[in-house]
Amino acid sequence: MSDTNQTIAEGAPPALPLAINLQYTKDLSFEVPAGAEIFASLRAAPQISVNIDVQANRLQNDQQVFEVALTIKSEASEAPETEGGPAGRKVFIAELTYAAVVTLTNAPPELVEPMLLVEVPRLIFPYARNIMGDVTRDGGFPPVVLQPIDFVALWQARRAEFPQTAGNA
Repeated sequence: MSDTNQTIAEGAPPALPLAINLQYTKDLSFEVPAGAEIFASLRAAPQISVNIDVQANRLQNDQQVFEVALTIKSEASEAPETEGGPAGRKVFIAELTYAAVVTLTNAPPELVEPMLLVEVPRLIFPYARNIMGDVTRDGGFPPVVLQPIDFVALWQARRAEFPQTAGNA
């Protein structure tokens, strides 16, 4: 190898020990509990809540291959009739589990958890966001446009809620 090529190779950042093998919609559900009647009676924009969860599971004990599942649940309810009153009927419920199969190659043990629970969800989130928007729009409602998610904060909050013991990731 020439000196120039060696210098370029030495100056390059190390390759990320993460490969996304495939992505897929694991589960998708869209419900309008009140049926067509909700379209006639809806007077104001519904109140929308969103919950997000990330799970990672090893697929084979002898290999560093994992399934990372990003679950997004969005529920819309009629706005309360009076300020501070109870929410009205459910307008729609959309649930999506979008997953990726990933391989970690020579990843340092301290980076495995953050790569699976932060980096992979960050990479697949735009696809899940697009699906949620399309499903709610195709269901007859304005699309749910999810704001960017801070997966580091989500991961840290989960770690604080469920402290890890030595040897567990």
